[in-house]
Amino acid sequence: MNKFKFNILTLGVVGALSMTSCSESFLDVSSKTESNTENFYKTEGDAWRALLGCYDGWRQISSAPGIGFYVASTVMGDECYGATGKGDGFGYQAIDAFDPMKSPSDMQLYGQDWKVYYAGVYRCNELMAHEEQINWESESNHGLYMGECRAIRALLYFDMVRLWGNIPLFLEPVNENREQADPAEVYAAIFEDLKFAIANIPADANLTEKEAGRITKYAAEAMLARAYLFYSGYYGKDPGFTNAEGETTGVVTKADALAAVEDVIGSGNYGLVDDFKNLWPAASLVPIPGNVGWNTDASTYAGDFNKEVILAQKFTPTQDYNGNNDSNRWLVMMGMRSLNHTPYGKGWGACTVVPQFLEKFPDGDTRRAASAIDLVGEGIAQGNDFNSSFADWREYTGYSVKKYSPLVYGNGLPGTNADGTAGFQECNANQWILMRYADVLLMAAELGSGNAANYMHQVRARAGLDDIAVNQQNIMEERARELAFEGIRYWDLLRQGVDVAADAIAASAGEVFNGGVKGTVTYDKSKIIATKGLSQIPENQITLSNGVLKQNPGWGK
Repeated sequence: MNKFKFNILTLGVVGALSMTSCSESFLDVSSKTESNTENFYKTEGDAWRALLGCYDGWRQISSAPGIGFYVASTVMGDECYGATGKGDGFGYQAIDAFDPMKSPSDMQLYGQDWKVYYAGVYRCNELMAHEEQINWESESNHGLYMGECRAIRALLYFDMVRLWGNIPLFLEPVNENREQADPAEVYAAIFEDLKFAIANIPADANLTEKEAGRITKYAAEAMLARAYLFYSGYYGKDPGFTNAEGETTGVVTKADALAAVEDVIGSGNYGLVDDFKNLWPAASLVPIPGNVGWNTDASTYAGDFNKEVILAQKFTPTQDYNGNNDSNRWLVMMGMRSLNHTPYGKGWGACTVVPQFLEKFPDGDTRRAASAIDLVGEGIAQGNDFNSSFADWREYTGYSVKKYSPLVYGNGLPGTNADGTAGFQECNANQWILMRYADVLLMAAELGSGNAANYMHQVRARAGLDDIAVNQQNIMEERARELAFEGIRYWDLLRQGVDVAADAIAASAGEVFNGGVKGTVTYDKSKIIATKGLSQIPENQITLSNGVLKQNPGWGK
């Protein structure tokens, strides 16, 4: 029997296939039988269970302990400060300023994230390695399952290569201390996986509410365009990698990326929700005073399964402290510091909103109120509860993220399950929307669609704004407002150049309150530029590799 033990990566076959059950989700799995390479990967049912393991591995990037890609992406840009509590460590400040000296004792900021990402990749590689020994009953399911598997691997690698830049590339389930690959090689693998998914996931697959959270052909197309825009912007060329045999692989052109998003638009499966705020629970749910649940007559939430969501990461409110990770762990970080104000639930106060960023929203733009909590304007910044929170909140600005705020019922219980009995920390189940139709429209406009003016019109009209000229600057500014606090802004800045990102981040410096005392947040542009916008590789992984892994510039001890 094969057994798998990693130093840099840690995952066994049993861990990949025996998962926590999730209610009302395609991730439900009734069988808890432990499996290994001697008795598994034989039937199509085995392939389905293995695919569930891949999805669960992908979900762990947001459910397992760690910084969380979404939180890091929001902290690194010009939208938010790191914040958290005045007595907490300064890891978020190190991430925010691209400066390890903000927290010199913490040299593995992403230690857990690194392991979880590679564990998810390993699950996908296991299924792919055993594809040919499976007795496929249906060629349609064969293509569908493997397309989803490869798309998941692409999503994992796309996060990692953006975050760390220089990473080992594993396309097979091996135990090996491997050097970091050329980023072009990683992107070649990402594009090949996405192209495979587009070609093999049927156009009508995974489009029902029961299948929400599974990857569709259209999700793969949209992610291909996002990856193309980032690669071509950050590296200044079209993606492509020449291997040792002189073969060029992973080639994707601007025309390919445009065709992909135009196909999403032309499919007719998606559209804009009429009112922007209805995309976000905290902006559209109305609590029942003194009770659990929401006022169904007054609430306007469009629901998790709505026409604008192209791909979302799904969670369930059943997490615990015994290793069962299936809820949205990063969401509690976004909540107002230990402060409930229905419908906004308490959390640990990360990602306080930069006031200057909100100035990007013109008068009449309905997205501002739907995106950020104004603690003063909404009457929250008063009373003993606020005073206690204010005294414990680092880098308080008066604004917090609304799009991804935890929820609390009218009686003060956490809105994590139907009766408010689940923990407010570990049982948040709000989905993370990775791709919205509005993003696809703006990408198509940026890629040069002949319908660019109409696409921009649709996005701005919903926000209550008039048409403007369609050019690169206006498109990027529109993306900043439309996609604020969704983990996209930083990567939009970085793909315009490290200098552009550094300038924007430096301009977000400003006054804050640290535990009720006035302070300032400042940035050193040279430190951001020195890192090339990349993040710290955990030092413990470099140690485990016996120095085979090399730290990114600007993050050394």
